[in-house]
Amino acid sequence: MAEAGAPIGILGGTFDPIHYGHLRLAEEAADQCRLERVLLVPAALPNLRAAPGTPAQHRAAMARLAAAGNARLEVDDRELRREGTSYTVDTLAELRCELGAARALCLILGADAFMRLPAWSRWLELFDLCHVVVAARPGYDLTLEAAREPDIARQWQRRKLGEIQQLQRAPAGAIARIDIPLLEISATDLRARMSRGASVEYLLPHAVVDYIAAHRLYRL
Repeated sequence: MAEAGAPIGILGGTFDPIHYGHLRLAEEAADQCRLERVLLVPAALPNLRAAPGTPAQHRAAMARLAAAGNARLEVDDRELRREGTSYTVDTLAELRCELGAARALCLILGADAFMRLPAWSRWLELFDLCHVVVAARPGYDLTLEAAREPDIARQWQRRKLGEIQQLQRAPAGAIARIDIPLLEISATDLRARMSRGASVEYLLPHAVVDYIAAHRLYRL
């Protein structure tokens, strides 16, 4: 039997625009979970938030510029090519069919997004398709926070891993925590800064800043 290969990470978002907070999260997940690569998946029409104001082709182009030169990052634009609302469970089902039943898939979420999982479409099906990797700042008590949401608490107690290396023992079904450095970078704040002409240097890659300027994005 052929080996399944190293786990694949999936990091979704509107990436409007992509910034160093997204990229550092992908890097930390790749390192700590020993991922072969992380797929950056720009959403077309998110289910639980307003549609992005920036056209899909620009958001995908910025993501590709940000990922360029990093062999562990790859932009997957399937949600932009798929009609209708972007549901993560559909994306994971497609990836599972393409990558096979044995490959471990790791959906990378921030702690806030993890706490909101019960609002996602068919959220319990996610655990049939992937592991969930929750990124939290050092000192954040994930067990305590999970206890505030009964549905999350049940899954946390049932699925949490003691050691992150255990992710490679199964293709899906577990919840793991990783610690990430605190980078308080918000795409909403970046858009506001750019709309008033303020500097965004050192908050997102230079290639993305140049692209934004060339295409006159985020201006009043």
